[in-house]
This record gives sequence, structure tokens and C-alpha cells, in this order.
Amino acid sequence: MIAVKVHKISFHPPSRSYAVILKEIDGERRLPVIVGAFEAQSIALALEYMETPRPLTHDLIGNIIKGVDGNLKTVKITSLKEGVFYARLEIKGEGIGNRSIDARPSDALAVALRLQSPILVSDNVMAEAAMMPDIGKEEEEGLESADWAPSLNSLEKKLQEAIDGEQYERAAEIRDQINDIKA
Repeated sequence: MIAVKVHKISFHPPSRSYAVILKEIDGERRLPVIVGAFEAQSIALALEYMETPRPLTHDLIGNIIKGVDGNLKTVKITSLKEGVFYARLEIKGEGIGNRSIDARPSDALAVALRLQSPILVSDNVMAEAAMMPDIGKEEEEGLESADWAPSLNSLEKKLQEAIDGEQYERAAEIRDQINDIKA
């Protein structure tokens, strides 16, 4: 297993989703994991250590793990099948023993960041799907950096700037981000 950290979150125009870029801690490879808008925002909130007035779903999962005196030992991205990543939450607790729980990687990452747990990727997944910085520049050009966590005000300002600069495709993407947040 290879230790990684969340390097950045980028907008992925072809899928109208977001890519969480995981970077090897002791290397240069990067692994893009496509996630939905809600999950991307939850991961971004955890990266920024932003608290919400009430627990979000990933906060709730962390609270449950702590509430049963458990500890999230690690999150593992274990396999890639037909373009879908699979992950496991490795939980240990005195009353519950060792548990390995199936999870979507996006959810697992959001919980791992909140509980400050290590993130590991299997050697096979990294070998199959990782990008090297110099080789991956073409792929990364399709990923536009997102300002996380975006507020409606900052997105509306960017929307106006795109319209003023006659960047209508970019404006449409920002409009869609705003609509996703409002939904």
C-alpha cells in the first residue's frame, strides 16, 4: 500500500464533476479520483478545517466511530474495476474489534480527513491509474483548479468576471456550480 495525501481538488469539465488528486507522500505520482459536487465540497471543508453549525454526513460518520470508542486506523483505496474505485474504512475499537467497511472513495476520503487518518492506495491501483507530473500534464489540463471551499459570493463574482471577459463556456460552468450548491 502507498501512502497518499489529498493534493488538490479540481473541476473536471468532461464529467461535470470534480477530481480529487491524491499525491504519493514519498513520490511524485498523482491519482485522480472523480467525485460528485457534494463530496468534493465536503472534502474541501475538511481540508480547510471549516466547521458547520450542524454535523454533515461525513461528520456524523466520524462522530459514530468516535461514539463507539472506535478509531479509524486507515482508509484504503483497494481496487479499480471497470473505471470504479473501491475503498475500505479500517476501524478498530475495544468493543467492536477490527472492522473493514466497504465505502465509496469520496466518502472514505472525507471521513479520513475529518479524523486525520492515513490514506493508502494499493500498489495495483496506483500502477494502473496514476499519472506522473510530466506525463500527466495533458490529462491535468482538462482539470481546472477549483477555489475551495467556494462560497456563493465568490462563485457569483467569478461568474461576472467570466461574462465580462466574454468567456461564456467558463461562465456556464460556474453557473452550473452555483446551481449545484443551491440545489
